[in-house]
Amino acid sequence: MSDELDLSGAPRRPEVKMTTTTMERPAEMTPTLRGVRPNIVQSIRAFRVSDLQEAAHAAGQHFLYANLGNAQSKQDVLDLIAQQFTFPQHFGKNFDALYDCMTDPLHKSGPQPGFVIVLEQIPANAKFDKEAREQLLDIFRDAADYWGDRKIPFRCFYSFL
Repeated sequence: MSDELDLSGAPRRPEVKMTTTTMERPAEMTPTLRGVRPNIVQSIRAFRVSDLQEAAHAAGQHFLYANLGNAQSKQDVLDLIAQQFTFPQHFGKNFDALYDCMTDPLHKSGPQPGFVIVLEQIPANAKFDKEAREQLLDIFRDAADYWGDRKIPFRCFYSFL
């Protein structure tokens, strides 16, 4: 152990390096995605949509984008997601149907390379309140768990209006 002291005057502890296990091979990961867990729903924060799209393309993963800035209600949000993700006409336009479209049909269509999803400008108003926003994000968290169980990366980034 070193004789160096930390700011509190206590002996400095050796640095422990944390590693993460990912389902992606390092060659498939771009710098944009390298620090992001493979199955997560998180705020878009400092990420740019164009960088996420490029990273998905470089990793050979699906990129799904929905701009929800014009939505006012739950129905508007579901309509815009269905339209921008090109869901089938028979999409039920409820949260259960959204989960189903994000998981089961894709799984049944064969091996999947992974997903990078952006939900931009989720509304924050009386018709789409905090509870509705959390329900929406919970659908994507459940989908991330679903794909994580299958060792498929599923990253969802969101922002609020």
